[in-house]
Amino acid sequence: ARSFADIGDIIRGRDMFLGNNEKDMTEKQKLQSNLKKIFEKIRNDGRIPKNVPIGQVREYWWALNREDVWKALTCSADGSEEYFKKPSSHEYSFSNGQCGHRDENVPTYLDYVPQFLRWFDEWA
Repeated sequence: ARSFADIGDIIRGRDMFLGNNEKDMTEKQKLQSNLKKIFEKIRNDGRIPKNVPIGQVREYWWALNREDVWKALTCSADGSEEYFKKPSSHEYSFSNGQCGHRDENVPTYLDYVPQFLRWFDEWA
């Protein structure tokens, strides 16, 4: 789920990780430049008003495609593999096989938790 959330941050232009060195930073800038061009094309294809900010186009795209991104990330999961979910009520549950492919929705909302808070949880 953390990788999924990180991809969401990258797509939406919210990734706070700058890289470990100059090469990482250059690659990140190149990726963000390419993503900006892609989202400008999406905005300019006529389905979205041209006055909508690119950041909002990125948010819309993620909201519409996050389920497909989850399925792509977990497509090689065996049919019996489950995704462990820990809701805030501390009641543990599991997805309905193949890492949530048969669940109605993506089995995580970590992609909507700010990255720095996920880092606190991960590194604490």
